[in-house]
Amino acid sequence: MRINSAKQKMSEGKAVFGYPLGLGSAIIAEMLSDCGIDFVMIDNQHGTWGPDSTIAALIALRTGSAIPMAREARNDFTMIGRLLDEGCMGVVIPMVNNAADAKAAADACRFPPKGTRSWGWGRARAYGADYSSWIDDQIFVAVQIETVEAVENAEAILGTPGVDGCWVGPSDLSLSMGFHPSQMFERDEHRIALEKVIQACKNTGTVPGIACASPEEAVRRAEQGFRFLTAGGDAGMVLGGATAGLKTVRAFQG
Repeated sequence: MRINSAKQKMSEGKAVFGYPLGLGSAIIAEMLSDCGIDFVMIDNQHGTWGPDSTIAALIALRTGSAIPMAREARNDFTMIGRLLDEGCMGVVIPMVNNAADAKAAADACRFPPKGTRSWGWGRARAYGADYSSWIDDQIFVAVQIETVEAVENAEAILGTPGVDGCWVGPSDLSLSMGFHPSQMFERDEHRIALEKVIQACKNTGTVPGIACASPEEAVRRAEQGFRFLTAGGDAGMVLGGATAGLKTVRAFQG
């Protein structure tokens, strides 16, 4: 049995932080798996991942302490099941706008009678013969709230049995509100929407989460009450390090 330490911390009211992976590299997944971060999320919606590279990343993540999670490309029963069958212990389901969407997502993640997940799994057998006896409790199921409609339905979405929390997509939420994501930090309506989501989570006993562009932003959001946070990502880390290095060498070059 493997304990989902990230889910355990969140159940205790603590904030957890993760790094999303978009570059399609199992080597980066392996490097980040044991850096001390709470979870690592393979981004199958916007990242450069295919079925084989996703499996390779999950194998790589097994080497470290970070909990392996993934964002699915869409709210699809078979696609969600495949991620779980390959060993994900947390899933994020995008574009959940109402309780019906939330039920479809949650049901796909757990075996009957709690859900409708199909019996059978692939490399998740690496967790041991007792996998099916504990995975329903250890899996963390987060739905994405990223539209005005979803914010309006937040309490119904988060009150759906089997939904453990949410992961707000602040940029798509901005677009849904009619303005560019670059304006989100100065728009009161965006702030109020996030506050509504946090309150909905409090009312339903679920975990509020949000995507952040940097560790600094993630800490600020945690101070606002979010507990499931991504803090930048692999592409930003690579480009950030490269940009910082370039400044150093350009300063020498004059």
